[in-house]
Amino acid sequence: MNTLASPVQQPVIRALPDHLISQIAAGEVVERPSSVLKELLENAIDAGSTRIRIDLEEGGMRLIRITDNGCGIEQGQLGLALTRHATSKIRSLDDLERVATMGFRGEALAAIASVSRLTLTSAARHSDHAWRITANGELVPDSLPAGTVVEMRDLYFNTPARRKFLKSAGTEQAHCMEAIRRQALAHPEIAFAVSRDGKPSHAWPADSSEGRIRQVLGDDFLKACRPVDVGNDLLQLRGWAMIPTAILSDREAQHTFVNGRYVRDKVIQHAIREAYRDQLHGSRQPGCCLFLTFDPTLVDVNVHPAKTEVRFRDSRAVHQFIYHALKQVLAVSTEAAPPISLDRVAASAPSATYQQQGLGLARHLAEQRSPYQSYPTTPDSINTAIAWQAPQHTVPTSNDDIPPLGFAIGQLHDRYIVAQNAQGMILIDQHAAHERVLYEKLKTSCGLQAPAMQPLLIPVSVNVGDLEMATWQEQPAALTDLGFEVSEAGPNTLVVRQVPAGLGKIDAAALIKELLHALQESPAQANLVARRERLLGTCACHAAIRGQHSLSLTEMNALLRQMEASERADQCNHGRPTWILVDLPAIDALFLHGR
Repeated sequence: MNTLASPVQQPVIRALPDHLISQIAAGEVVERPSSVLKELLENAIDAGSTRIRIDLEEGGMRLIRITDNGCGIEQGQLGLALTRHATSKIRSLDDLERVATMGFRGEALAAIASVSRLTLTSAARHSDHAWRITANGELVPDSLPAGTVVEMRDLYFNTPARRKFLKSAGTEQAHCMEAIRRQALAHPEIAFAVSRDGKPSHAWPADSSEGRIRQVLGDDFLKACRPVDVGNDLLQLRGWAMIPTAILSDREAQHTFVNGRYVRDKVIQHAIREAYRDQLHGSRQPGCCLFLTFDPTLVDVNVHPAKTEVRFRDSRAVHQFIYHALKQVLAVSTEAAPPISLDRVAASAPSATYQQQGLGLARHLAEQRSPYQSYPTTPDSINTAIAWQAPQHTVPTSNDDIPPLGFAIGQLHDRYIVAQNAQGMILIDQHAAHERVLYEKLKTSCGLQAPAMQPLLIPVSVNVGDLEMATWQEQPAALTDLGFEVSEAGPNTLVVRQVPAGLGKIDAAALIKELLHALQESPAQANLVARRERLLGTCACHAAIRGQHSLSLTEMNALLRQMEASERADQCNHGRPTWILVDLPAIDALFLHGR
């Protein structure tokens, strides 16, 4: 039997009620208890507080209480503070374009109050007493020194569907602690105290920026970092960046701040990653705590409800500034290499030692005057004949005459160089060390207008596939810029006639194929500097001496001197350590000397 379809009901446009509007806004602002905590902490910071106390129960789901000693709120302003889009920080579009405060939207308190039981108690600094207001607008007198107490209870009590998306108390508490740490790092001048489920948890007194880093991230973090302090009239970048060999896990903490605001910005993260790119192993992420400061008109912080993302007016300039600042810091070591204890080496955890000790190659020591500096120490390649002889007085008269990496005394299984310096014994991974030395030389050479080339005695023919040939035809200059002379000799044949100077004896055919594969993965429109450095790293890896390669003492010492003259020589291009120092006290302890 045929039936007629029911007619579609004409939709009616209605204005949403205020409480529903606030709950919708809460869905953007209040993702979980840590979101509430962040908003309330920002208000306390903007109030000029010097002390902030945080009380949490059940990971913030049952209670979040923020007590500060800021300027407080006048009685007549309390009711307005809980209404939507009410703020003391924005009066005009010009103010919005130069936001210098943490909070400014004027919607956080109203949104929080719509999905929880919120009370606000405050006393202005010159008021006779405090006043307390609840979410329903009830205003009563109260007792409180100058400052404000915001208490949020039972998050999502009236929207149980959203409460189901919250995790366990432990998980939510961890997110809350991370929100507190971020604010504490950005504001070392403020003292923070944290209580969890009625028990004191953390207390961070006001301190310097370095002192706050030590309080929050630990002394080990600082030992594994180098200070960053670079700037000009427009931009300043300060903080700490972890040395590459100290990075242990795949997900190291990155704390980045723009004008005191914690952000997770793709431009900043990419610049950091690129600065570490030829010094990181695998997918590890560099740890850092960096503070970027510049004119508020050059950044838009009003692009995300949670304000964790920003938009720069000139993102490329910001990217390049951060990239070059970190590259400059990572290129120079600032302290002598501390010893490594053998118990840690035996535990196969040299990276942990790097993290705890902050290992760095002291290039400035090598620049001190010594009788060995009058001899050339940088032959073109360890693979070629070395045209200089060691000095006749090979026994130094004092420790001051010994270079930082000392002098070679032998090889271990034709893979590791064993050397002796003033502190003790040094083990050098000959392949990793030579790879770094060659890589830095290639980068320097390619920085010139025409990189140096060396002709092959017999040109090498390379059979390639269709895709490899197409890659070369599309980007022939990519190989020329590295110092290769390559030409086409047939449908699937390339001929290599010259290679970059200093590579020594290499398998030119295998290297060209690998470079073409790398070009396939890096399109022509990619960052040219980053792509070139990636290709140079491939060249260096192919040309470096391998394990199971016997070296003379003269060649070993030549490599040590080249390491001392090279930037970033304490790790290879992939972030692995190139050498370790084992001091005499650690060796003596193995043989029970002094017991």
